[in-house]
Amino acid sequence: MSCILNIETSARSCSVAVSQDGAVIFHKEDLDGPNHATVCGPFVDEALSFAESHAIPLDAVAVSHGPGSYTGLRIGLSMAKGVAYGRGVPLLTVPTLELMCVPLLLYREDLPEEALFVPMIDARRMEVYAAVFDRALHELRPAAADIVNEQTYEPWLNHGPVCFFGDGAAKCRAVITHPHAIFVDGILPLAKHMPPLAERALMRGEVADVAYSEPFYLKDFVATKPKDLLHTADHHFQSEHKQQNH
Repeated sequence: MSCILNIETSARSCSVAVSQDGAVIFHKEDLDGPNHATVCGPFVDEALSFAESHAIPLDAVAVSHGPGSYTGLRIGLSMAKGVAYGRGVPLLTVPTLELMCVPLLLYREDLPEEALFVPMIDARRMEVYAAVFDRALHELRPAAADIVNEQTYEPWLNHGPVCFFGDGAAKCRAVITHPHAIFVDGILPLAKHMPPLAERALMRGEVADVAYSEPFYLKDFVATKPKDLLHTADHHFQSEHKQQNH
């Protein structure tokens, strides 16, 4: 019997679940975020208290490790590392895009049997983080940052039906007009869908390093360089100074 604490903070939502032998026995979620910094800790405390009150020993901690929100991923992984280290249990990392496929496999029997899955996480403008999976969750194309146009997924769409879902899919409806494209609404990465992937990782011994594991950001965080700001400010100051002297 295995008891796993599942933590998901890769998107605006924040959720925590406790699973026992793959079945969810406790679940808390906040869909009004991003509030990860304020709700993740209390959710984890409640989850651990629930397991302890039912005399269920914790066997592992699983965390959705990206891609997704930079801040959210750091908070989730830090929390998972702390619990794993403090309890002396394995740390498991679950790919976020693969996690997003789980509710389709579990609850959407109306989708074509041969359909491929393209989970999408909104990045910026017409960019999404996406991958291509088959129904067995074999990764046919690894996660990438895609600039979406009508040709981006054409090779897969020409092959057969493709399901697009996730918070990045909505903005792609207008440009992906292929007749084989299927858009599925309401799919979020949630902790209650993590147990099948976490159990698989535990059975395979796919354990992450508690000290050195990092989130899968996919792209480096891009911020305005301070020196550029200083250069702009200096140029503006010099221009004003010249005008005052004339």
